[in-house]
Amino acid sequence: MQFIQISDDTELSFCDWGSGTPVVLIHGWPLSGAMWEKQAEFLASRGCRVIFYDRRGFGFSSQPWSGYDYDTFAADLNALMEDLDLEGVVLVGFSMGGGEVVRYLTQYGSDRVSRAVLVSAVTPFLLKTPDNPDGIDQEEFGKIEKAIREDRPAFMKEFGQKFYGRSLVHHTVSDALLEWNQVLVMQASLRSTLAAAEAWATTDFRDDLRNITIPVLVIHGTDDHTVPIDKSGRRVKEFLPHAMVIEYDGEPHGLFVTAADRLNADLLQFIQTGDVSLGTDSQAEILQVFPTI
Repeated sequence: MQFIQISDDTELSFCDWGSGTPVVLIHGWPLSGAMWEKQAEFLASRGCRVIFYDRRGFGFSSQPWSGYDYDTFAADLNALMEDLDLEGVVLVGFSMGGGEVVRYLTQYGSDRVSRAVLVSAVTPFLLKTPDNPDGIDQEEFGKIEKAIREDRPAFMKEFGQKFYGRSLVHHTVSDALLEWNQVLVMQASLRSTLAAAEAWATTDFRDDLRNITIPVLVIHGTDDHTVPIDKSGRRVKEFLPHAMVIEYDGEPHGLFVTAADRLNADLLQFIQTGDVSLGTDSQAEILQVFPTI
């Protein structure tokens, strides 16, 4: 684990594994960079240099009072990219991390970036407004804030089960994994948890998407009840017609765990070729194409 210091004295914690094509993994709310462990190890062992970091306020990064808006998040990402002098990067953003990807590309361009991936992302715009009538009512986000303020551990425990599609009938993840998830989410401060939630719930990324010219892969689960696919993944092509959209049938929001093998294979192929064309969710098949390096 390493640290870089941002201009406002915030320190970002990050890991830098492997060598080869640089891949920057940006985590979702309310987790930390550790959520990427399956993807980071897989890609780093197959010819990629994988950098994954904790957003300000989360994981082992500093917990400042301010800076929980997407312009600042993008500036933090840019600072990391410049500090490591990364070129030809593949940016991968999960959930709220997808917002960092598109805001970064709008604010700083694609000189350092070759491709981008939006996984279960909050893009293009979740909040219901007069010009976004199919969005989610502000009242629903208000309920989330109220529940977090009243009993954050209890809210996160219930939220984690929904996040991974876990129910009495569908044991998509183990009890132990849910306990690990609880540890990660409680590393964040209350302030960062609330402020970052407001950011991903209310930020409009429609114009950001229109500005992107590099290849973009969108991956979203059809059973995502945290960021519903009809309000997010399926709408991206309205604003970014050249995006490649792949739906993972029956997968929940946390598909980086529940469909880890398929996601790893799709990411690797897109990183290496700019395409995902095999139409398989088999890790074994993709490894025949890109063996361990």
